[in-house]
Amino acid sequence: MNFSSPRRRIAHATVAGLALTGLLSACGGSDSGDTGDSNASGPVTLPYWGWANGQEAVVKAFNASHQDVKLKYTKVTDQLAMQTQLTNAVKAGNAPCLVQNTAEYVTSWVSEGALADITQYVEGEKDKFNTGSWASAQVQGKVYGVPTSSSPNFTIYRTDIFEKYGIEPPATWDDFIAAGKELKKHGVKITNFAGEDPSTLEVLAMQAGAHWYSVDGDSWKVNFQDEGTLKAAEVIQEIIDNDLNSKLSFADYAAVQRNYDDGGTATRQISTWQMAGMVQNFTKSFGEWALAPWPTYTGEAAKTPAGTNLTGSVTLVTEQCEHKEQAAEAALWMSTDLGAVKTMASPETGNGVMPALADSDAYVGEAVSQKLLGDNYEPAQQVVKDSLNTVTTDWTFGPNWTAMFTEMQSGWAKVVSKEQKVTDLLAHMQEWTVDDLKSRGISVKG
Repeated sequence: MNFSSPRRRIAHATVAGLALTGLLSACGGSDSGDTGDSNASGPVTLPYWGWANGQEAVVKAFNASHQDVKLKYTKVTDQLAMQTQLTNAVKAGNAPCLVQNTAEYVTSWVSEGALADITQYVEGEKDKFNTGSWASAQVQGKVYGVPTSSSPNFTIYRTDIFEKYGIEPPATWDDFIAAGKELKKHGVKITNFAGEDPSTLEVLAMQAGAHWYSVDGDSWKVNFQDEGTLKAAEVIQEIIDNDLNSKLSFADYAAVQRNYDDGGTATRQISTWQMAGMVQNFTKSFGEWALAPWPTYTGEAAKTPAGTNLTGSVTLVTEQCEHKEQAAEAALWMSTDLGAVKTMASPETGNGVMPALADSDAYVGEAVSQKLLGDNYEPAQQVVKDSLNTVTTDWTFGPNWTAMFTEMQSGWAKVVSKEQKVTDLLAHMQEWTVDDLKSRGISVKG
């Protein structure tokens, strides 16, 4: 479904509000002191890693408006590459001060002792942000970064293709599969499953009410076999078994975009930021796209997921940063300065992200591309606004999320290639995740 390559109510780690001991027992200590800050002389340079389009322009604006603090930006390929590169940097003791990331990785990085507690520097600014987004950078009540975006979620589809074959935008996943079968007759796929990106499984499970991680007393509980997860698995398996999906890897991102532009795949379940890649890569299909609500499970109310890289991004401060206070202030500036916010909200100049600010509704018009949508631009804005009110808020990211997701990637590739069933992958992940948590000295049930 093309969630990778990177709301008012963002799904946040349940541990953000917990005061339980032992849940992150494998954590290293987190010293929030500012080593070197008080004695710093001359401009402070803060290394900053990110991947979002438009970030270079924001860094340039920050550096032009600040004399004592400068950002040194390094662009990373995408959020999955970020996890690998950050892991290596932390081990080598040369992590950057600031890191763009998404909410699902915060708990994992805290458990590794990689992030700095910056609560004292940013707590007074929390009213500028919507509640859910602010929570995305928290673990057990401590703040480790500043939220940069929210993520309303919806379907974008090719109106010309749907009209040509008399298909209505799918309202449910059953409709989605039926539409896929009709499109298949004409050589068109309804979606794309990238073999390296299991977030498809995650977000459909989240929408169905699954809870892969939860807290039970003083322990973590792991469950990849609950009703919601199996419901999601059934939908995905039917799509794969009927060959309704393309199998395009994001390793060749340009090829993925050409496929959409050429009409090889007719829908995506996305957020506003993914429209930026479409705008920047398309040449043929401008004006032929429209938005519709995210499909629901039959008989259920509208509900959209907030997990994986569909979450709002956060700018995290690392524990190895010698200038934590300045880093926290820089992160706040990038998320609140009007010019920076507008740059990142636009699909043309930035990443098409919805701001994490309390008044994020006000930026819908800027985050939705008129060039891409044509006559469908005005109704699309209402779809986005409506989706902000249907995002799940009870999903938990466990303390070994990064490792779990990496393990799931290899299994997902086998699912997409029909070497194993979705249920086989889930059974493996249940056993693997429990064992991994135990190996880290973390109390776990499941």
